[in-house]
Amino acid sequence: MLTKEQNALLTQTEPGTPMGDMFRSYWLPALLGEELPENDCPPVRVQILSEHLIAFRDSEGNYGLLNEFCAHRGVSLWFGRNEHCGLRCPYHGWKYDHTGQCVEIPSEPKDTGFADRIKLKSYPLIERGGILWTYMGPPDQQPPYPEWEFIMVEPEQTFASKRLQGTNWLQAMEGGIDSSHVSWLHGDALHHDPLFKNTKGGEYNLKDKAPVFDVIESPGGLYVGARRKAEEGNYYWRITQYVVPSFTMIPPRGDYTLHGHFWVPIDDTHCWAWSYDYHPTRKIKPEEREAMKEGRGIHVKCKPGTYLPVATKENDYLIDREKQKSGAIASGVEGIGMQDASLQESMGAIVDRTDEHLVSSDKGIIMARRMIFRALEAMKEGEMPPGRKPEDQHVRSAALLLSGDQNFEEAAAEALRAKKGMEPATV
Repeated sequence: MLTKEQNALLTQTEPGTPMGDMFRSYWLPALLGEELPENDCPPVRVQILSEHLIAFRDSEGNYGLLNEFCAHRGVSLWFGRNEHCGLRCPYHGWKYDHTGQCVEIPSEPKDTGFADRIKLKSYPLIERGGILWTYMGPPDQQPPYPEWEFIMVEPEQTFASKRLQGTNWLQAMEGGIDSSHVSWLHGDALHHDPLFKNTKGGEYNLKDKAPVFDVIESPGGLYVGARRKAEEGNYYWRITQYVVPSFTMIPPRGDYTLHGHFWVPIDDTHCWAWSYDYHPTRKIKPEEREAMKEGRGIHVKCKPGTYLPVATKENDYLIDREKQKSGAIASGVEGIGMQDASLQESMGAIVDRTDEHLVSSDKGIIMARRMIFRALEAMKEGEMPPGRKPEDQHVRSAALLLSGDQNFEEAAAEALRAKKGMEPATV
């Protein structure tokens, strides 16, 4: 349970808030590369951390992420024309380069130098792993470029998607490190989803629905270990990676891909749910990639040409009460991603954590909150939060069988680090 003030501290991310400052100290996914597919393509609106921005790709391939609104009269540059290494406002022709610098004001003589004095707020935008990343903090505190394994492998080995979710980022992230709900909410997927079905790990998940949790701090966040009973006195351990502030990696199953999420605030009541799948030693199979595109696994089917889910609050997430009643689908909602989103959105845009009742299986959530609180306090003293260093990002989740006397932190130490060419630890 949190106080009202603590809940507000963790959920508010607009400019000038402590949590907003924390998010702005990282490279964050802002767009998929497919949204700016070629030089001089149309600009794209971007809202992130309550800031309204515009992204474009200029004639030389430079990416720009600027304040959405023209400095002249406040017109949205989404209406702008992308031309000759700049974005031109259609109202009076003011033109900006990819850094936000105004390079031309047609109504003013060039020799006045007035355009030189106009510069929109802008942020760096780089491409890695088919994703465009931005850093929105102080330039002198910019961390190294992101090095998550899923963006460092070959393009044939990785896949990413995003979708809109109508909640604050925190309750979405907390769902991502809650391993106990999988046996209940996603039980149907362990039988039928083409990216999850028919694995020994899934069998253990369904047989033991009361996992024991052991959560340990890692250099960048937490190892969230969930222990279930297996055969011959062994235990099935699933170890989720959480890296501050909102990166999660779910343990793999069988020979399927590794996968996880970023939860990036749009504003205080909406977030982008970024989902990724990859395999460190092989290409994603054509049938796997097609299933991901169709919204299977942790991904969600969206309306054509958008990142808006087909199943929404307005259509009751296409719930099938007959399948729910028969036990075929616990919630009646199809798909892992929408099963999570529907229940998280049902909590309200920002869940009231003053009225919750946490139990032992919520240990990962409790420790993640404490870690964020500590990081916020340290930031007041000028310290940077965890998760910014490349070595903090060289992580993997893991699933493995251990005997009762084995410590998962020691036994899985190698498996929890990302190393090129190393097979993932999976059951």
